[in-house]
Amino acid sequence: MTAILAIMALLAGGATAQPVLSGTEVALSPDDSMDDIVRKAAHVTPSERQLQWQRLEFTCFIHFGMNTFTGQEWGDGTEDPAWFDPTELDADQWARACVDAGMREIILTAKHHDGFCLWPSEYTEHSVRNSPWRDGQGDLVREVAEACRRHGLELGIYLSPWDRHEPSYGDSPRYNEYFRNQLTELLSNYGEISEVWFDGACGEGPNGKRQEYDWESYYAVVRELQPGAVISVVGPDVRWCGNEAGRTRESEWSVIPSGVDGQAEDLGSRAVLAEAAQRGATLRWHPAQVNTSIRPGWFYHPEEDDQVKPLHHLLDIYYGSVGGNAQFLLNLPPDRRGLIHENDVARLRELDDVLRATFDEDLAAGASCTASSETPEAPATAAADGDDATFWMPREGDRDPSLVLELTDARTFDTVLLQEHIQVGQRIEELALDALVDGTWREVTRATTVGYKRLLRFDPVTTNRIRVRVLSSRLEPTLQKVGVFLSPSEAQGDGG
Repeated sequence: MTAILAIMALLAGGATAQPVLSGTEVALSPDDSMDDIVRKAAHVTPSERQLQWQRLEFTCFIHFGMNTFTGQEWGDGTEDPAWFDPTELDADQWARACVDAGMREIILTAKHHDGFCLWPSEYTEHSVRNSPWRDGQGDLVREVAEACRRHGLELGIYLSPWDRHEPSYGDSPRYNEYFRNQLTELLSNYGEISEVWFDGACGEGPNGKRQEYDWESYYAVVRELQPGAVISVVGPDVRWCGNEAGRTRESEWSVIPSGVDGQAEDLGSRAVLAEAAQRGATLRWHPAQVNTSIRPGWFYHPEEDDQVKPLHHLLDIYYGSVGGNAQFLLNLPPDRRGLIHENDVARLRELDDVLRATFDEDLAAGASCTASSETPEAPATAAADGDDATFWMPREGDRDPSLVLELTDARTFDTVLLQEHIQVGQRIEELALDALVDGTWREVTRATTVGYKRLLRFDPVTTNRIRVRVLSSRLEPTLQKVGVFLSPSEAQGDGG
């Protein structure tokens, strides 16, 4: 996967395909007024597979393969399978590390750009079948799949489209068939797959030709064999956030017009939608995934053992991704033993300790809720009832919608969790959070988009009443949940 920015520079024409979209798709028109555009955007919703993917929140990438043993990030396909020989490989140790960190899925690099397959593919000899590991009888995809099932994790598959070993690469029809065959093996033989991850890497083949990927046929294989799996990055279901550093946008929209630059800072504001309408673009639900590695490299390098990301850095990425309407995909590269290194495991435990200490107790439990207005189907009380199927929505025409939570007693907190009911769309454009202090409402912080989840951090405040004011929304806003939390001292920072 490594260095998507570099990969995107290598993309061939095959990456420009416009796939069948996953959730609702709404066409814009140059004749649309801004009211028309806003109304259309407010009604774009996720598919069931996208909704289930978003609920995973925090997931794991496993980069492991030939590069682990050569010290490279991108292999060239000439590596000897005999070099692949992890001495203590334990997929259960990987799964335990993920579960202990609060992760809910593992995405395994079944084949990276060097073409070496971590399963005994029937279509190449460049695989674990010809390695000394498990005396050539091993199947790492199967071991990881079984470990995921034992530990309650979802399983995702990364299959590099760029194969620097396969002779047919660059002969587009032949290689597309080869790739579909390998994809079929992976999606047929290892149980349920939750995510298929494509990065679009494309280089010159051994015959000097540029490979043209048949993305539509790849997607068709996924939809046929694993209809519940999302197709990520170069795919219709999930998009890349635009960098590998874990940086996130202040306003992350899931409602995205076709034809926008996925690396731009603004992907879905009213200005972007208005420009898209002039192009006759379509709107679709296309949520963001934030990926980064716990170390500088994506594969294990022993010289990086003391360069594991510090706790405060991982917390900032978590709050910006999971707490910014995206999913956090953190890479954990197993070492040459076949184990996730002790330093990485220790850091994951520290991260989980802080997150548990912060979010295990919702101070809003039992709070009473009132609102500027409500409907019988979407009352104010739904925002704190703990039921993801219910939500608050103000009446049509409420120009200043607001929701007040009265806690059972005065509590000190520094974190508020907000969730929209995205099954009816992403609508909130800006909001303010207030606290009643000494009998006066005081604004604590502001934010823009909410979407699936927004985590607001600020200096600690003590009160028994908080208020959410929706300052701008696309039609009537929704709030499925308002949670109130206090983080431990080691997690308190500058807020944001």
